[in-house]
Amino acid sequence: MMPGDSRQHFERTHWSLVMRCDQPLATDAREALVELCLRYWYPIYAYLRRDGRSPAGAQEITRSFLQHLFRHFRDGGTALAQGRFRQYLLARLRAFLESEQPVAPVVDVVTELIEPPPDLESRYQRDNGSGAQSPEQAYQLGFALELLARACDRLRAEAGQTGRLDMYDALQPFLAIDLPSAEAEELGKRFGTRSVVVAVALRRLRQRFRELIDTELADTVASADELLAEQHALFAVLRERG
Repeated sequence: MMPGDSRQHFERTHWSLVMRCDQPLATDAREALVELCLRYWYPIYAYLRRDGRSPAGAQEITRSFLQHLFRHFRDGGTALAQGRFRQYLLARLRAFLESEQPVAPVVDVVTELIEPPPDLESRYQRDNGSGAQSPEQAYQLGFALELLARACDRLRAEAGQTGRLDMYDALQPFLAIDLPSAEAEELGKRFGTRSVVVAVALRRLRQRFRELIDTELADTVASADELLAEQHALFAVLRERG
């Protein structure tokens, strides 16, 4: 999905469904918000870890915050008006922490959000090993890496559906870096084809990867202008990381 697409493409993105809901969440809007929070649980956890919480504490606060968000969704009108899920979630998290809300026991407010995603701490250690980031930087990086991981997972699934999983696995390390000519020759021999065919396959993978990134980003905004802004924000975070 590209920024130049018509407005209709954004009418049923996850975030646009939520933003249009003026009453307590309707079924489709509720499901959309649950899905977004499931996707981006990790950036919240990363923020809390960089803010000094223990792994167990960060996990419990994340769960409590997300449950609180669903109970009081419309309380954050100013945050909601920002129009991008990434910004909204961070603003609500900061307000939650500043209000010194107690960590609530797990209740069945949103049962889908009781169990955290796996490997939160190992991901955090891998992504923030230098320890030089602020909590906000850890959040922004976590959001970007989660989005890229989801796009990569979708790309791999598509390759599996078309019977090209072996080629994908061989080329995946080169989605963001140059493929050396010697490596292309070796891969050509491995797959019984020419190196130029390998190069074409990589170019198509990169193009599809960019499309899937845009698709993932589009679910967190409600307009083409916001998508463009989020593209710029995403690449700024990745450039900063190096």
